[in-house]
Amino acid sequence: MGKTQKISIFIYSMSGGGAERVMSYLLPYLQAKNYEVVLVLMNTKIVYPSIENIRIHYLEKSEVVEPGLVKFLKLPWLAWKYARFLKKERITHSFSLLTRPCYINIMARWFTSHPYKLMVSERNYPSLQYGYNDNQSKINSFLVKKLYPKADLIISNAKASAEDLIANFNVSREKTGVIYNPIDLEKIDGIVPNNSLFNSSHVNLVSVGRLQLVKNHQLMIEAIAPFKNVRLYIFGEGELREDLEAQIDNLGISERVFLMGFESNPFQYLKAADIFVFSSNHEGFPNVIMEAMACGLPIITTNCKSGPDEIMELNETKSDDIMITDYGLLSPVGNAHLLQKSINYCLEHPEYLAQCRVNVKKRIQDFKREPILELYTSHILS
Repeated sequence: MGKTQKISIFIYSMSGGGAERVMSYLLPYLQAKNYEVVLVLMNTKIVYPSIENIRIHYLEKSEVVEPGLVKFLKLPWLAWKYARFLKKERITHSFSLLTRPCYINIMARWFTSHPYKLMVSERNYPSLQYGYNDNQSKINSFLVKKLYPKADLIISNAKASAEDLIANFNVSREKTGVIYNPIDLEKIDGIVPNNSLFNSSHVNLVSVGRLQLVKNHQLMIEAIAPFKNVRLYIFGEGELREDLEAQIDNLGISERVFLMGFESNPFQYLKAADIFVFSSNHEGFPNVIMEAMACGLPIITTNCKSGPDEIMELNETKSDDIMITDYGLLSPVGNAHLLQKSINYCLEHPEYLAQCRVNVKKRIQDFKREPILELYTSHILS
């Protein structure tokens, strides 16, 4: 099976991230099914031991931090190099993830007549991800509009992302597909809860995510401030740490809100917490919500584009109130009052939280790893 098919999986690096994690599952899965697969990287960082038996080709070995202009100007040269690789290796299927590899994958067709199925994966909500008014956003928005329609297939990890590409980036519906991110349920199920952090006399809320503007931790900190019996633990590190520390001090809640830093195994604490809270301005498809559900946690989240409403099967979207689902609550983006109202609803309805804990464990089965990896295989090789 698959003897004449040779697949290139092209991604910037294999550092920790949602797209990288999915590929750390998919690469050995394809190899186990006897497909010939090559991993193409642009940076040497690898944190996933599951790919140790996968052949790796480095298109370049770049620094993580490069000037934006340099990145832009290098695109045609890297596309030429990738085109040579595709022809030399007789690649039949080329699948790229994340912005620059996707541009290079598409541009490679300028430099070769070698036939290959060209697929890219969009893992953000493009109108928001590239909607800022800076030069980088403008360039990315232009490139997505000009290049993505030339791909044979664009796989999004959320329906909203695919619809955005169709509505705003000249992509035809026939070229789109949606595959949700998979969750390694067996791994999470095997993790033992750690109760050492939490005070049982309080309601313990947990959030996980980098301390950066798009995650809008400021919103959840503001929302949590009035609740004397609630504690919030934020796992993640980033450039906004000092700003968030100042906000916590100014609100006088340093004994109830804690910045925990990066944690390689947040599942041990998720399993021991009471509620998961998330306040992003926009996302692609937030794995962390699914991971919290796999740990049995009710969810409180902003209804950001894209992902939360699909994960939580929201039937009706409101812009002026909280939205109650079988798995938790959603509130409009950027509204601290309504996020606060969501928290208060959970505190006043313990029977609802108990039912959410049951429901999330059922819902997360829809994101089991193997069926989703088989979907990837069928889309790539069709």
